[in-house]
Amino acid sequence: MDNYARLIDLPEPGTETCFLWGPRQSGKSTLLRATFPGAESIDLLRPEVFRRYMQNPEILIEECRRDRKRFVIIDEVQKVPALLDAVHWLIENEGVSFVLCGSSARKVRRNHANLLGGRGIRYELFGLSAAEIGPDVDLVRMLNQGYLPPLYTANGSRARALLDAYVSQYLQEEIAAEGLARSLPVFGEFLALAALSDGEMVNYTTIARDTGVSSQTIRGYFEILEDTLLGRFLPAYRRRPKRRTVAAPKFYFLDAGVAGFLARRGAVEPGSELFGKAFENWVFHELCCYNAYRRRYAQFHYWRLSTGTEVDFLINHIDCAIEVKASTRIRPDHLKGLRELSREHPETARRVVVSLDEHDRTSEDGIEILHWRRFLDVLWSGALF
Repeated sequence: MDNYARLIDLPEPGTETCFLWGPRQSGKSTLLRATFPGAESIDLLRPEVFRRYMQNPEILIEECRRDRKRFVIIDEVQKVPALLDAVHWLIENEGVSFVLCGSSARKVRRNHANLLGGRGIRYELFGLSAAEIGPDVDLVRMLNQGYLPPLYTANGSRARALLDAYVSQYLQEEIAAEGLARSLPVFGEFLALAALSDGEMVNYTTIARDTGVSSQTIRGYFEILEDTLLGRFLPAYRRRPKRRTVAAPKFYFLDAGVAGFLARRGAVEPGSELFGKAFENWVFHELCCYNAYRRRYAQFHYWRLSTGTEVDFLINHIDCAIEVKASTRIRPDHLKGLRELSREHPETARRVVVSLDEHDRTSEDGIEILHWRRFLDVLWSGALF
């Protein structure tokens, strides 16, 4: 697997304690080895290490004091939440700093574990950004195989095999750990239905009817996906509406490749509706990567009228509105949503269409039409937000 230079900027050793969250196989361990070579590391995925700290979390205090450790990495910290009490004590009394790495904060919160009283800054690592891959990025490969490093770099049929293994491991380790082992068939069916609606408004009732469980159970399942970093909600923008707007959130999977596999899709090709859905997922992925790595703290929404007219992404209070169109030729009808948004919210500062159209230009009323590569340049240069 190629090692790409990740754009996340972690603190220097010994300066502060931080949490590093990220989905499975996003490259957290590889990043930590590259960023902190030779650092003391506790890998809770190793069975003997897990058993030792699970039986006696306080042993961490003894080890750090005995060996005068000042910087420690704990990998998969959510597996032993009780360790966080020892971590807190060492921060306060011994000046030790930590990088606490994990793929899910759900177990930590559920067990009311010590989250260090705000002393641990949160960082999040995503799958590969196109900006990290560089000019040789293959967009079609990203949309089919996904953004997670092992998936993007896999060749041929191996990518499908890795996707199958990824989903199986997620179900076995994450969902079984939630005490839902008896419900795995239902949860697996839920995953397929949720993936089919990737990037669309969430309808708990419809999915509940199709899976034979309650809508409250489906809400809980979506919360599991969010807490285990397999996806995230995008809320609707409803500030000062003049016309009736939609309130339901959308849900996006962390990875277009994972979503496509769960939905049992074949290859997505440019020009197809499925390619357009995957392209929209990827644009949201890039926005989230930039927002997290550059510490912009922006809020994202989508906007939709009850008539169906919508805009895919709004940044903050309409500092920028982005419409995604997987078309090689942007036509006036592609601009309808952005123009309706301007009528509803004249304060909209900037309007952008991200597309496959290679002719970058600005419409007569100021809408920027950008090829996706140009969009990347504008986004990662800091010119968008």
